[in-house]
Amino acid sequence: MSLHRDHDYGTPARISEHWIDLNIDGLPVSVPEGTSVMRAAEEHGIRIPKLCATDSIEPFGSCRLCLVEIEGRRGYPASCTTLAEAGMEVRTQSPELMELRRNIMELYISDHPLDCLTCAANGNCELQDMAGVVGLREVRYGMQGENHFDAESARPKDTSNPYFTFDAAKCIVCSRCVRACEEVQGTFALTISGRGFESRVAAGQDEPFMTSECVSCGACVQACPTATLMEKSVIEMGQAEQSVVTTCAYCGVGCGFKAEVKGNQVVRMVPWKNGQANHGHSCVKGRFAWGYATHPDRITTPMIRKSIQDPWQPVSWEEALSYAASEFKRIQAKYGRGAVGGITSSRCTNEETYLVQKLVRAAFGNNNVDTCARVCHSPTGYGLKQTLGESAGTQTFDSVLAADVVMVIGANPTDGHPVFASQLKRRLREGARLIVVDPRGIDLVKSPHIQADYHLKLLPGTNVAILDALAHVVVTEGLVDEDFVASRCEVDSFAAWRDFVALPENAPEALEATIGVPAEQVRGAARLFAEAGNAAIYYGLGVTEHSQGSTAVMGIANLAMATGNIGRLGVGVNPLRGQNNVQGSCDMGSFPHELPGYRHVSDAATRALFEGEWGVQLDPEPGLRIPNMFEAALDGSFKGLYCEGEDIVQSDPNTQHVQAALSAMECLVVQDIFLNETAKFAHVFLPGSSFLEKDGTFTNAERRISMVRKVMPPLGGKADWEVTVALANALGYPMEYGHPSEIMDEIARLTPTFHGVSYARIDALGSIQWPCNETQPGGTPIMHVDAFVRGKGRFMVTRYIPTDERVNQRFPLLLTTGRILSQYNVGAQTRRTPNVEWHGEDRIELHPHDAEERGIGEGDWVGVSSRAGETVLRATITERVQPGVVYTTFHFPESGANVITTDNSDWATNCPEYKVTAVQAVKVDQPSEWQERYRRFTKAQLDLLPRKRKREAV
Repeated sequence: MSLHRDHDYGTPARISEHWIDLNIDGLPVSVPEGTSVMRAAEEHGIRIPKLCATDSIEPFGSCRLCLVEIEGRRGYPASCTTLAEAGMEVRTQSPELMELRRNIMELYISDHPLDCLTCAANGNCELQDMAGVVGLREVRYGMQGENHFDAESARPKDTSNPYFTFDAAKCIVCSRCVRACEEVQGTFALTISGRGFESRVAAGQDEPFMTSECVSCGACVQACPTATLMEKSVIEMGQAEQSVVTTCAYCGVGCGFKAEVKGNQVVRMVPWKNGQANHGHSCVKGRFAWGYATHPDRITTPMIRKSIQDPWQPVSWEEALSYAASEFKRIQAKYGRGAVGGITSSRCTNEETYLVQKLVRAAFGNNNVDTCARVCHSPTGYGLKQTLGESAGTQTFDSVLAADVVMVIGANPTDGHPVFASQLKRRLREGARLIVVDPRGIDLVKSPHIQADYHLKLLPGTNVAILDALAHVVVTEGLVDEDFVASRCEVDSFAAWRDFVALPENAPEALEATIGVPAEQVRGAARLFAEAGNAAIYYGLGVTEHSQGSTAVMGIANLAMATGNIGRLGVGVNPLRGQNNVQGSCDMGSFPHELPGYRHVSDAATRALFEGEWGVQLDPEPGLRIPNMFEAALDGSFKGLYCEGEDIVQSDPNTQHVQAALSAMECLVVQDIFLNETAKFAHVFLPGSSFLEKDGTFTNAERRISMVRKVMPPLGGKADWEVTVALANALGYPMEYGHPSEIMDEIARLTPTFHGVSYARIDALGSIQWPCNETQPGGTPIMHVDAFVRGKGRFMVTRYIPTDERVNQRFPLLLTTGRILSQYNVGAQTRRTPNVEWHGEDRIELHPHDAEERGIGEGDWVGVSSRAGETVLRATITERVQPGVVYTTFHFPESGANVITTDNSDWATNCPEYKVTAVQAVKVDQPSEWQERYRRFTKAQLDLLPRKRKREAV
């Protein structure tokens, strides 16, 4: 049976491997059993007219335009819902069929406005196309009767959504939008209301799109064959002239898009149907929130200043790069070679990230390079390397379609990875079972046609304890896959782990008070997971951003190995990466102890390989991580930093500590598209480029390397990779590249898992999942199939050690953080789009009990204080959180979410413990002291911009 859900004009989701022969219009045709007549014809170049059928949803058979004749069968069956049969004789054209189709189309057009010349869909309208295909030349039915489009009977156009309109007057009630919402997105926000002539598409309870359950994924707009659902950008700008296939720059799903453009101006972003991560689906961010790329806040001229109290001076690229290079040289001469470093970005391309770490190692001469990926998923790299032997997830996203049980732990896919979540929800609707391990009631716990079998609502900080409790049940109840463990895993490490988790202290009953979950729920979830045919684990930052993040990742790997759920379709250990190139930034050697490909800098053979290519001697000692850089800056030994594409002031914990460290530096160079929070402390600002302005590659959460293609020239004149090359040359280290493809060629030469990667191969295959080399020239969708990368799987003892961040009388609540669908990370991109209409501020969620105890009501201002600082947020009262736990997002700098997070971090990687902060919450009437300082400082920095930029900022 075929796994992939590619419907292709009405074909059922699963197609047999058995082939059949039939005849269509006199041509012999061979197709897999289960293929529709429509698809069989389409695959052999025979186009059957259609309106209600599309290649992304199940067959419906309502429009009757795709009628065919079948020898020996009465009537005219719809080809989209009729399955091909062996020996079938099909005719798609005949005088009778032509007449029927014209009559059907005539009925549609009789109740449709004939404003084609002024319609926004003119030139890209399926209704218009089909009228031409069937040869409709006149409409015999008069327009004077009842219809849906004249001034008296037409429903008003719904323009409530900031990105698209709904014009009911042009709706043909084909139901494609409704079916797309159900089958592709899984939100069930649209219905067909009424019957007969009164039938119409309705959002929610017949309400505006903006106030309904619609999540603005764009599936309905994509499916609409008329101008009923239409992007406002197309209405304003007209139809595009050409398209460029590229990759989304938001989350780690890595959706493929066609950027449709006029000249250098983007008209719309359309999900690419051949995108192997998204298969033509999208979310509100990737589909619509791309306007930030040309936002007036973009700074496109380099600027320098001596002090952060001085006004910014616009300068040429040459002057800015020369000044930055001279300052880095001066600092190293005065304070030593290790006094400077660099930070790579998880939002930039693989090639750009590779160049930054190369610049640090080859031009600065040290290993002081780090990345934001360390503050989110470095425990994944460490934990999976220790257990499985490779620092990445094991599966392809499509693998979830073969899962029988899915465990989601510390992740919120519907908000953070919505396109993957749609695929997961589809599988759950088909009958897969679900376990959610999360302190908060995420949407997956219960939503239309989906309900988790178990929601283990643990207390923040107890992931390791609950994983040990689950493992205890697996071991003590005889649920271990003994054959898998015996053949694939280390005997000694398994024995040590088995003896540890079997201890009475790890029983669900013994840990019940610690984790806050009834023991029977833990036992039931463990049995469900272990006894499934295929069980998969998907996890996110709710696992990694803890003091025991690495331990928890190892615990997840232990559980997967013990139950035999590694190395085949439908199983695996799957980290959901938060940003578009988190995986790639790690792959490219962005850590101070690892060169590209996760090879330690102390390894002489690896260093020799890079030294031969780069022409320099490399430092064998690991450099500084970001927290070490901050501490060194405060003690006076670290004075210069090159920061590409990262806003560490907003994204790193303990904001005031970060600000103090940056204030102590003598040369901070920020390369970004906006004057972000970090740039307020900078001495050199180098204009960055958005994903629309450059060529390169991103690597998503499934190790998929996809192309990023230039849609418009860089607004600042240089792509990010060109800026790094120019800075290296100014420092005296020559970098000579004519195109990012040459950078990838160098990466492939030096990195074993990338040996077979090239732009030509990515173009040929659409994308590649590493490892791609001599043994796997087409890439590797599923890892560890016959053996683990490290040979035998290694079990690690995962003793639960409570975090130092404890509640007490002064700080009685536990704060945890997360993302929301409409916003992204620090919000630099999405805050500059209409997405703020859904989420315009970070809020603090409190349980009704905690709110009532403090006299806090919905929308009240709440002062939130911790051991690190204080801020003020508006309240949302909800039972999504449990008593004693509060929750907030971190998308707006003025909210100060990271002002209150502490310096606690993972024991192995220094990944910050964002998910556990002891706080107090009280009702207040005024902003916090920190927010007042933030506003004053922000205003002062805006006043230092050149006059033109100041006006634009205001």
